[in-house]
Amino acid sequence: MSHNHGHDHGGSLEHHDSIKEEIMCHLPYAIFSVALAMIILTFLSHLGGTEAAGHVCSHGHAHDHAHGSLAYRLFHNFHFLHILFAATGTMLTFRRYSSNVLKGLLVGFAVPGFFCTLSDALLPYLGGAVLKLPMSFHWCFVSHWDTVLPFLLVGMVNGWVMSSHKPSIQVFYSVWFHFFHIFISSMASILYLVSFGFHDWWTKMGFVFTYMIVVVLIPCTLADIVIPMLFAKIKKK
Repeated sequence: MSHNHGHDHGGSLEHHDSIKEEIMCHLPYAIFSVALAMIILTFLSHLGGTEAAGHVCSHGHAHDHAHGSLAYRLFHNFHFLHILFAATGTMLTFRRYSSNVLKGLLVGFAVPGFFCTLSDALLPYLGGAVLKLPMSFHWCFVSHWDTVLPFLLVGMVNGWVMSSHKPSIQVFYSVWFHFFHIFISSMASILYLVSFGFHDWWTKMGFVFTYMIVVVLIPCTLADIVIPMLFAKIKKK
């Protein structure tokens, strides 16, 4: 793959030519975001915000008591915000390469739905399962669809509006957007871990740190840049 950059139809916004280059570009964002999320989680643990759900999970009654834990409530807050950011990023990238309204709406709806579930719930759940923890799986797109939809739809509208702004504004927005998107995803993913079974996460900090980098880096990069760009460029030659 060449190391030159590709441009959108405006010629002023850059994206890398390969998925590998995109991932390496976003890697520092992911490392610092996960580190910051772990710092925040440490304070929450010290305040007892992660204890209730974790200890209850270990005794097989997580569902009833986890709902009252601070970590559980914060997970949903960050998960819903992640959906908002993911939908915005997906739509913004798609609109740089295509003006197809119907395809844009389909991509803007489906891509965040899949990748937010992957990074915030499924991969953390599998990480706990690898460690043989009594993890439980929680799918907000089924359990809380009435709350998910407003964040998803507003995110799509936001991305559509942002795509009409001047390229210079989009570049400024994108720099901060990527960091906050990955940070919010980091918070949602790590809060899922402690809310649904991994209450003593600090005993495996090395695993949590490295695994969370992968959990947030790859899905966020694919959802923000790669997948919407690929769909936008289909049959466009």
